[in-house]
Parts: sequence; C-alpha cells; structure tokens
Amino acid sequence: MRAAVLREAGGELRVEDVPEPEGPVVEVRAAGVNFADVLIKRGLYPQMPELPYIPGSEVAGELDGRRVVAFARGGFAERAVVDPDFVFELPDAASYAAGAALLTTYLTAFVPLAQLRDFESVLVHAGSGGVGSAAIQLAKHYGATVCATASTPEKREFARRVGADVVLGYDEIDEVRVDVVVDPVGGDVFTRSLPLLNPLGTIVAIGFTGGLWQDPSVQWLVGRNVSVMGMYLGRLVKHSPAVVQRRAAELLELWAEGAIDPVVGATFPLADIGAAFASIEARKHVGKVVIEL
Repeated sequence: MRAAVLREAGGELRVEDVPEPEGPVVEVRAAGVNFADVLIKRGLYPQMPELPYIPGSEVAGELDGRRVVAFARGGFAERAVVDPDFVFELPDAASYAAGAALLTTYLTAFVPLAQLRDFESVLVHAGSGGVGSAAIQLAKHYGATVCATASTPEKREFARRVGADVVLGYDEIDEVRVDVVVDPVGGDVFTRSLPLLNPLGTIVAIGFTGGLWQDPSVQWLVGRNVSVMGMYLGRLVKHSPAVVQRRAAELLELWAEGAIDPVVGATFPLADIGAAFASIEARKHVGKVVIEL
C-alpha cells in the first residue's frame, strides 16, 4: 500500500510502498494534519517516535462496512491501524474530510470548556486555526461572548464567519477582560493573556506554536485569583480514556444537532502531503488541513 514516510528528523515526507499494517485496519478516506505531525517532521516533538515513521493520528474511513472516525497509527496511508476503543460512527450526512477534522481539534477545545462550563466570556487565540475555530463554535454553544485573535485581516474575517463576536489582532488585546482564554499559541501571547482574566478566570494552555511558555509565578496566580489549565489530548487518551470517549460521543451528538460544524480549510491528495505540511508551517491555512485518499 502507499503511505507517507518520514525517514529522518527534519527530512521530507515521501510517499512510498510499505507493508500492509496488522490489526484492526480502516480503509482511510481522509486524515487530519495536526501541529504534532509538523513537530514530529521537524524532530521537535517531546516524545519522538522511532524512525522511519508514518505520521497521522486521526482518520475517517471505512471499517467493516461502517463509516467511522478514529484515532489511528500511521494515518497518512491507504490503510491504518485503529484502536477499537476510539472508533466512532461518522454521521450519515458528513463528509470524510469533515470527519478527519473533528476528533483532535474539537476534543482539545471541548474537554476543558466542558470542564469549566461556568463562563460568560471567552478569548480564543488563533481563532482561524483548527483548535481555534473549534473553540469558537463550542464557546458559542455554551452561550458565551467570544473574542478571537488572528494574525491577518483575512484570518480575522474567517474567525468572524465561524462565529466570533469580536475579532482582534494580537497587538489589540490589552483591554480585553474575559472569564476564559483558550491559547494554542503559547510564548509571549500566553504571558500577555494572563492579566486579561477576570477573577476566578482560567487560561487553557494548549500549544506552543508561538514558543514555549514562561512559567507564571504561583504567587501571581494566587494574587489574581486565576488559574492555568493544561490540555494535552494524547496523554489524556492514555490515562483517562473514559473521559475522552464520553466527550467524543457528546461531540458527535452536537455535530448531529448542528451545534458544531468541523471546518475543513484545505484538502490535499496524499501525493501532495509536502504541500499540506508547508501550508501549516507557513501559517497560511485556516481551519483544519486534511489529506484525502
């Protein structure tokens, strides 16, 4: 079968003929590209896999005649092994591409927001990205007023179309005051966002596309009556699988009800996987980038 293979850290993904996988196997129709895949390609992921390696951790496709979405190993391939405990039915009207845009980004936003629940205002950084657009939709589902940031006028307009009430550049946030900040950016954006929290507010630290975090002082957090919540989906899947399964089922219900709509920003064939990664690394994409097979 054909698959995209990474043979050296910092190298290129190349589509090659590889042996068939063993185990419960999905016929892959679409696979989502996540920032973790980009970090693995660069050799910067904290838990680097053994190389050579086929990236891709979430897919949509066919399993025993069923249309499914699933967490997978080696998803950038014609067929991929899935964990039977994390296979979910794809809604009848949904495309495979939309299915591949659901699990990672929406769970990453949904788990913390569903845990917090008691909020009226949310600031979502990188509101045009996969996690950001998911967080906007979910925060609106909870009835919150949503402010979103993005780096360009085009991306800010996209965040507005997804549902944000207010959209700002990163240099315009200093006067914002919210109950929750959803932050996939990290770095200086995270540090600048801490003072924006209302008392008893929470900043959800998700990613570090803008650089690693500078640890906030516990004294500062106590003095401001605010908190930091970390969200690392991969570890949650491993250590609290029941939580992830329950939230995934709830997400699929919300999708069926029309409360959320996974945003596919761009699709690429497997043969153009290099272009898919380049679009993410150049920060040109909006929504979720998906590989279609």
